[in-house]
Amino acid sequence: MVNAAGHAYPWDVLGDPDFPARVRKAGMDTVTLAAAYHSTRAATPLHPARRTVDARHAALYRPIRPEAWAGKRLWAAAADWMGEPDPFGAAARVLQDNGLRVTAWIVLTHSTRIGAVHQDVAVVNCFGELYPYALCPAGPEVRRYAATLAAEAVRDAPVDAVSLEACGQMGVDHLGHHEKTAGAWTAHGRKVLSVCCCGWCRAAWRQAGVDDDEVIDGLRRERIHDVVLPVRQAHTDALRAEVLAAVRAVLPGAPIRLHASPDPWATGPSPGLTPTAAADVDALLVPAWPLGAAGVVAAATAYGKPVDAYVTVVSEAEPREVLRHARAVVDAGAAGLGLYHLGLAPAWRQGLFADILGAVR
Repeated sequence: MVNAAGHAYPWDVLGDPDFPARVRKAGMDTVTLAAAYHSTRAATPLHPARRTVDARHAALYRPIRPEAWAGKRLWAAAADWMGEPDPFGAAARVLQDNGLRVTAWIVLTHSTRIGAVHQDVAVVNCFGELYPYALCPAGPEVRRYAATLAAEAVRDAPVDAVSLEACGQMGVDHLGHHEKTAGAWTAHGRKVLSVCCCGWCRAAWRQAGVDDDEVIDGLRRERIHDVVLPVRQAHTDALRAEVLAAVRAVLPGAPIRLHASPDPWATGPSPGLTPTAAADVDALLVPAWPLGAAGVVAAATAYGKPVDAYVTVVSEAEPREVLRHARAVVDAGAAGLGLYHLGLAPAWRQGLFADILGAVR
């Protein structure tokens, strides 16, 4: 039996008494619910009271406890566009009261609010250009922020499992503002522009015995020094270790799934797996949105942990293409599907959830 969970935001659940029944009709018993999330403007096509939500900045959808953030320069902000002081907790209770399981969906290093104000902790490319949406794990403050955020997301909340997104470095690819970068760079160019050259990363290169100016000069010529990937992976491992320790301290025993890519150079919501990453968590969720991404799933299975394929129904693909794609990722070794997105999908795409599960089970 292929497991499946549908992703959702707290505002999809709150105020919509029909939401749990739609999840059941789709054939799922688990909702992956955002507990900490980046800024977004989200459609709510099936909600009885609204059609969009403007989440203006990255937020923690739990009560902000001053004692948790005291003395910290980097801190989480509340979602002041929500009328409920504990949106995640309230939505999770609704779901569990209706017999559904809840996975806390936690986005870690993606916060334009923090990166724009505290530019010393944000990713900087080899041309000195800031990516304010991307917090660099090389910074100790970023790791402490992420660990605190993750712990606060699940503290005293009705949670059955945890899903960690952006547990590593974000890169150049980011859908923000009115994005005008599509087609501008080759795959190698995107890799180069996703190498962080912030002060913390440059110091780490120097500690490894490498001239950081030479590394940057090489990057500007699209040559990547051998020191870059192991340093990035060390920072990713350090971030993950702090986050996992913080989550397990408040939620011992809960299964933890890591958004990850088998491409070691990947950055963004699903950072590249390091040699030790898979062993630290219970399962992997790999990006399989593009049609024909079954190879990504197959590559991830080599790490020896259950692999879920992240599949979207919110696309322009024809339904039959989506069904073929879902069957292909399961045939490639996916033990489960993370389906995106219960709240964003309009009425004419909602039936795809059940159709997908019918096709793979």
